[in-house]
Amino acid sequence: MTSPLFRGRPRRAGPHLSVRVAHAVLGGAAGFVWLVLPGMTPPTAAPVAITTPSPVGSTVSAAAATDGDETSGADLVLPVAVVGAAGALAGYGYLRRRRRATSRTAPGGRTAGAPRAADGEAAAPGHGGGEGDGDGVPGLVDAENRLLAVREELTFAEARGGPEAVAPSARAVRDAEAELASAFAMRQRYDEGVPAGTAERRHVLAGIAGRCEEVIRTLDAGSPGWSVQAAELPRALEAAEARFRELTARTPAVEAGLSALHARYAPTALDAVTGYPELAKDRLVLATTELNSARQASDMGRPAEATGHLRAAEGAIARAGVFLAETDRLARDLDGAARLVPAALTGAEAALAAHRAPTRPEGASHLAPLLLHADTVLAAVRAEVTSGRPYDPLDLLRRVVRATEPLAAGDSGVLAAAARLTAADSVAAAEAFLATHREGVRVTARTRLAEARRLFARGNAATQADRVRADDLAREARASAEQDVRLRGHQGERQRPEGQMA
Repeated sequence: MTSPLFRGRPRRAGPHLSVRVAHAVLGGAAGFVWLVLPGMTPPTAAPVAITTPSPVGSTVSAAAATDGDETSGADLVLPVAVVGAAGALAGYGYLRRRRRATSRTAPGGRTAGAPRAADGEAAAPGHGGGEGDGDGVPGLVDAENRLLAVREELTFAEARGGPEAVAPSARAVRDAEAELASAFAMRQRYDEGVPAGTAERRHVLAGIAGRCEEVIRTLDAGSPGWSVQAAELPRALEAAEARFRELTARTPAVEAGLSALHARYAPTALDAVTGYPELAKDRLVLATTELNSARQASDMGRPAEATGHLRAAEGAIARAGVFLAETDRLARDLDGAARLVPAALTGAEAALAAHRAPTRPEGASHLAPLLLHADTVLAAVRAEVTSGRPYDPLDLLRRVVRATEPLAAGDSGVLAAAARLTAADSVAAAEAFLATHREGVRVTARTRLAEARRLFARGNAATQADRVRADDLAREARASAEQDVRLRGHQGERQRPEGQMA
């Protein structure tokens, strides 16, 4: 797929150079012919001898000779000028093309290869944008992709050697997670316009870049303790093959369960995992190829090559596991939401009745529009539940939660539980998509997901508004990530995981 950067730039340099060269050659050829042709033309008649000299004839002959000499000199001037002009034009075109190549700009006036600034500002000095950043936030995408890859590696390392063997590396991963969360929180505030000053915003970009570099350093320092050594290859291959067999045996059941869900719920309820079992099978097919290659390389005494294939197999197996786990997770959430919808309707009506009580006349005029809107939403939800048609229980819960959020009080009760469930569903769906398509997802979707994760992680300290906001941000992140993947191609389904051998 052609990169958007190259699609946006007119490709005119090559053809213009060819045209200039052709013009130069044509001009030179014309000048050469003009110079040489008169000398090669034979005389049309033999000269006639003049036997009787005449003063008048001598005068005329001298004049004719003079005219001929002058004409020959004039004939030389024009072709020489043409050749010189053609050469000058060709040289000028060449120099102009060289200047353009050295200062070529991408769309928006950005020099090719230079990091693009966010909000029209220059990127932080000394930091190049990582793959997928492209907006003045150097390293966020690379750092998170590295963290996601290390998490996968750590899972397989723990399966090989147990939790104790990877404890130091697990601490490094937790430290890197905290550092990256801080970097994304800075980016979220940056996107919201905080701080406002140009110098301060440049300082924020530099701070984000520094934190991302620290993430990479932390992960690199923690990796050697559990990287696969040559002597550990047989055991590592056995662990990967065991996980492969487990997922292969589980895939048909997940596929059948998804088909059953289609009979119970509306199609929109399952959009997030549509095609996931097929994607899991594709990843497992790739894992088969890589595991076989790893076995062959190990048997032939090529441990470095075997390790590369093993890591590719582990990455494919890990993504297959995410696809299957996410399908099962959504099934559980849909069942839980279906059970919760009737109780949420009852709880919402009780909350509305409390605000209509005569003992609370204050602010009644202010609440009237909110109460009317909530009544309308609850009536529509109840009609959909009792219609007998398949529906999306998570969507119905979201509608109830949003209609009553301005009227909700406290962190307990059925409405709070509904808000937790819907936010958890959105965050999990966005995280699964990022983990399995990370090569194509840009920084904005990641930032919104990180902010949703931060709000949701507040637990009991979170308000109803926090959970609604987390739900909105996670859904926005998923939609943005899907758009990134559509625009940039399904890179995550074609490329090896990070750090692998080609």
